[in-house]
Amino acid sequence: MPQRKNSTIAVLLLTAAASQEALSQTRAVVEQERRDFAEWLRTAPLSPRRAVGVFPLGPGLSLGPGNADIPLTGVASARLEERDGRLALRRGSSSTPVARGRAFALGKWQLLAGGPAGRTTVTVFGTELRTGKEPAWFSYDPRSQQTVELVPARTPGTLRVLALDGIEVEATEAGTVSFVLAGKQRSLRVLRLPGASEEENELMIYFRDAGSGHGSYPAGRFVALIPQAGSRYLLDFNRARNPFCAYNTAYPCPAPWSGNALDAPVQSGERYDGGGLEKPPGN
Repeated sequence: MPQRKNSTIAVLLLTAAASQEALSQTRAVVEQERRDFAEWLRTAPLSPRRAVGVFPLGPGLSLGPGNADIPLTGVASARLEERDGRLALRRGSSSTPVARGRAFALGKWQLLAGGPAGRTTVTVFGTELRTGKEPAWFSYDPRSQQTVELVPARTPGTLRVLALDGIEVEATEAGTVSFVLAGKQRSLRVLRLPGASEEENELMIYFRDAGSGHGSYPAGRFVALIPQAGSRYLLDFNRARNPFCAYNTAYPCPAPWSGNALDAPVQSGERYDGGGLEKPPGN
């Protein structure tokens, strides 16, 4: 009897997990993700609409008064430097370690250092929100999600690319996925991009399609592979997103990844009709 009870519980847990997996791909969930993203753009302290500049760190950057490399109103003189891959903020005789990928405040400003050691960039965020259009989306289309298998790269190597936020990262060749678009079999290149910490990473696709510049962002869009059972993944173009340069000209735009140009339009995911990049009145 105890063995049967345990088996029943296991079946119930598996059923619940399967139901949760199915629920995560519904139209309602995707549309909630879109609302959450729009809210984040409007309210987050590190929203791309609050960015005032992305600066290469190089040998170091002075911060503070108007003659500094990065003028920051209300901030006393400081300097951000990198030595042996480690970042530090120097103010007078004091030095404070700075964590890569974690924002820190200077007065009313937020600064975020990112990118690989030796090629660090600093993004500065102000308090004013850059005005612009709300993100727009193509209508949800269940046909735009397909289960795919990742075919590993024969000789996986690393390369430097710009991520969704326009920051350079060291990516790893993950392989390719095949899917059907406009009645034809297509394939796209997949890269493994580092996440917020050293333990995290994402399988990401940066692609352009025949609709790029005609309803979707000219520079292309990003879509992540969603892990499924076994070695399968969900490729859901309903979740395709514009890079941050679509919201703010402070961000550099990624260059299309070689081999990821589709000759048919992908009318799913985030739209782009131009405009909406007005500068904030001041910070």
